[in-house]
Amino acid sequence: MHNHDSNQSTPVGTAVLTVSDTRTPRDDKSGKEIQHLLTKQQHIIHEYCIVKDEISSITSTVKSWCNNPHIQVIIITGGTGFTPRDVTYEAISNLLEKEMQGFGELFRSLSYTEIGPKTMFSRAIAGSFNKRAIYALPGSTNAVKLAVNKLILPTCQHFVEELHRQ
Repeated sequence: MHNHDSNQSTPVGTAVLTVSDTRTPRDDKSGKEIQHLLTKQQHIIHEYCIVKDEISSITSTVKSWCNNPHIQVIIITGGTGFTPRDVTYEAISNLLEKEMQGFGELFRSLSYTEIGPKTMFSRAIAGSFNKRAIYALPGSTNAVKLAVNKLILPTCQHFVEELHRQ
């Protein structure tokens, strides 16, 4: 019998991307929080950077990370709302080979208990590209904590395992 919990303690190689026109490494609270939560669980961060809210910048960064053999999981924060500059959803949804619909649905459901109907404005998305697990989260630190703790950390090793199954 296959034990789906067996790999929960296996560290995965990760990369963290903050999408923002204004954030710097010094004031990027959400990017720092993702890194903190990942390292607390012994995951390894191989890359971190901030790019502007531009589809080409987001796509080229994610694609290059997907060619790095050490990176298995990519977490993006920012650019998932409805302002004209929010283009993370467009960049990622066009890139994904398979979308994990349940991620966005569950994220919004969990967020609803915290922020109410405004959670509808979150276009959080996850899926796979080039055998990498990719998650795009809102830019708020609370949203990042919720998604990473409740959805990503409990399942990312399983996701990576599934992507490499023959």
